[in-house]
Amino acid sequence: MTISDRAAEMAKAILANEGKETWGIRVFIAGQSCCGPSYGMNLQETQMPDDEVVEKNGFKVFMDKETMTSLADRELDYYVGEEGEGFLFTGGVSSCATGSCGSAGGCGTGCGS
Repeated sequence: MTISDRAAEMAKAILANEGKETWGIRVFIAGQSCCGPSYGMNLQETQMPDDEVVEKNGFKVFMDKETMTSLADRELDYYVGEEGEGFLFTGGVSSCATGSCGSAGGCGTGCGS
């Protein structure tokens, strides 16, 4: 997993606003769908003993080995657009490309990002 410059700078700004400049973000697998895993994030002060850590420009992302493997070909980015803004993972291959998700597949929206 990699972190874009935009995501690192936005995360550092959010952490600074919370008074937690030295903290990082924990990324974890929050569930599974036909589109693959969905991920959650929360603030975390320190690295846990078995954590994998990815760092960019002083911003740290903590995760367990399973999550790190799942995100191996992804990049954490920060998106700003008409629909809103927030962190998202880009890159990788999604099972949605096979047509198994979407309105006909019943998985809803957001597959492939």
